Formats: sequence, C-alpha cells, structure tokens
Amino acid sequence: MSGGHKLSCSGIRFLGVLGSVCREAPAHRLRLTGAVNQPDWTLQIKPWIFNKYRTIWSRSYGVTFSCLNRIKRPPWMRLYSTSQTTIDSSEVKTFQALAHKWWDEQGVYAPLHSMNDLRVPFIRDNLLKAVDDHQPGKPLSGMKILDVGCGGGLLAEPLGRLGASVIGIDPVDENIKTAHHHKSFDPVLDKRLEYRACSLEEIAEETIETFDAVIASEVVEHVIDLETFIQCCCQVLKPGGSLFITTINKTQLSYALGIVFSEQIAGIVPKGTHTWEKFVSPEKLESILESNGLSLQTVAGMLYNPFSGYWHWSENTSLNYAAHAVKSMVQEHPGPAEFVIKEDTEELQANTSPSLGMPEELKK
Repeated sequence: MSGGHKLSCSGIRFLGVLGSVCREAPAHRLRLTGAVNQPDWTLQIKPWIFNKYRTIWSRSYGVTFSCLNRIKRPPWMRLYSTSQTTIDSSEVKTFQALAHKWWDEQGVYAPLHSMNDLRVPFIRDNLLKAVDDHQPGKPLSGMKILDVGCGGGLLAEPLGRLGASVIGIDPVDENIKTAHHHKSFDPVLDKRLEYRACSLEEIAEETIETFDAVIASEVVEHVIDLETFIQCCCQVLKPGGSLFITTINKTQLSYALGIVFSEQIAGIVPKGTHTWEKFVSPEKLESILESNGLSLQTVAGMLYNPFSGYWHWSENTSLNYAAHAVKSMVQEHPGPAEFVIKEDTEELQANTSPSLGMPEELKK
C-alpha cells in the first residue's frame, strides 16, 4: 500500500475478500485510489458492485479497486512486484557450485567460450546498423550495455574490448567475485566494466531508459517469470535500444539433445542445468516482446558441434537461436491515472442501472 498507510483489521479483512473475488487478476494490477489521506483509517465493508468489467467500487468511500483487462498499461508504466522475482533459487544453487569454473576454457563452460565467436559479432553488427560513424578498433565506444546474468564476465569482457561501457549483473555473488577478479588483470577493462550482484528487477527499479543495449545470453531459460523479465529489460532500454537474447527453443529435439544427450549422456553440461519447461520458442518470445513494445528484427539458428567444440549459424532454429529486438522510438504516454480511474467509475455508475435487474439492497 503506497505512502505507508496502515490498514485496520476491517480493512485487512476487506482486502482478503477482494483477493478471493479477483483471484484470477495479477496482484500488481490492483489499483487503490480515493480519499485515503490519513495515516490510519478504517474501511467499512458495505455492499459493492461487481460488473462485467470486474471492477469493485466501494460507494461509502468512493474507492475504486480495478482489475480491468480492457485498459492496458503501456509496458513502461506497468507495475511489478519484486517479491515475485524472476530468479529461481534452485538455479542459483546450481551456478554457485560452478562459479570458480567460468574461465576454464576446457571445462563445463567451454561451449559458452566458443559461443562468443557468434554472439559477439551478432551484437556488434546489429548495434552498428544504427550508427553512422564509429571509432576504428572501438566500434562500440560510447554505448552503454547491460549484461544480464553475466556469470564470470565471458561476454562482458569482449564487449568492453570493443569500447562499450558494460554493467554486468548476476544474482550469484560468487559469479560476480569471479568476474571482478578476472577483469582486474586488464587495466583497460577495469575502467569499462562494472559488476553488481543483484537481480534485473533491482536495476529496473532504479534505472529507466538508460541502456543502448540489454543482453540476456543463455539466461531466459533459467528465469521463472519470463514476461516480467522482458518487461524489465524494456524498461531499462532507451527508445530505439536493442535487446539481444540467445536461448534454447522448446521442441522435442531440444529435449533430446539439450537435456538427455548433453546432460545425461555426453556430460557437456552438468545435470540439472536446464529445465525443458522453461525453454521458449521464437514465436512465444516474439509475442512477449511485442506486448512490451519491442519489435523482433532477427532470429537466427545456432548449432553446436560437441566434437569440434565450435558453433555455427543455421537456418534451423529448433535447438539454439539468437534474437535481436528493438524498442519502439515512439511511445504513447497515457493521461493521468486519476483521469483513467474517473472514467472507469463514471462508466461503472452508468452500467449499474435498475435495468440490469440488480437487487434493491445493492442499489442503496
């Protein structure tokens, strides 16, 4: 409840009833407005109206609890709760145990080392499409990039060498310590790279439209709330900024090769690293991107050869793929929230007429 207002016991009971009525609506879509200006107040439960728009209106205080589906907040205005984190605690434990192996090019992260041969040029070339001129040797100079789930810095370091200013974040503190230690060997990188042990939601709370690019490489298949994750990525991106994602498609082939073969038979990655249910198809990803104001520009298949240890591009996206999306330059900002609430309430009053056959006790 904003402003630190405290609910009395009856108010708490009211919210409990409200939660049961609007159970299907996400908690972060509930809005409370009205003359609630006192530090301590009691909301007396009186009959309310529940109409087809799923809006509850308390007539005694003129307070509107709205769960409207027909009114959509723009992506940058949507609220989310950091209590509903995108971080999976079981995934954190898995990566904690491997934090010291990030820079072993022959170890469990060898595929990620060789993936740089594809993903670094993919990121660089797509970013340079929007640049008229760039500095030789440092083509990404002046660009600010957020590397989400940076691990030990395998991708952040080559981007820093291209001149970019990179902030790498990871929820695993041991990963950040490894990244800090490794960058300290290069004084140039030490100035261009910054690492933080935190979640994407924490960055999104303090940063709005700051980064030229956000990168989530081999990350989205590990989060527990993909829509919130993409929403946060969009929030921290500048208009016209780029989101880069590399991940695993959700297919039968990806289960057979990505989990059964890679984890259980060949041991290319440790067992339990991936969960097939978290894999996402390019079509599903595009749908989520578009709903958050991001336009998908490119999708390219990626194939890994476990015998040679190298990746190559492919037209087949049934296993791994890379995606590039761009945030819209023009954002349609809504009017004040109070105006929206007023409209909702007026329409609600118009709809609650005697012609609806409402019981007399609800009309009072």
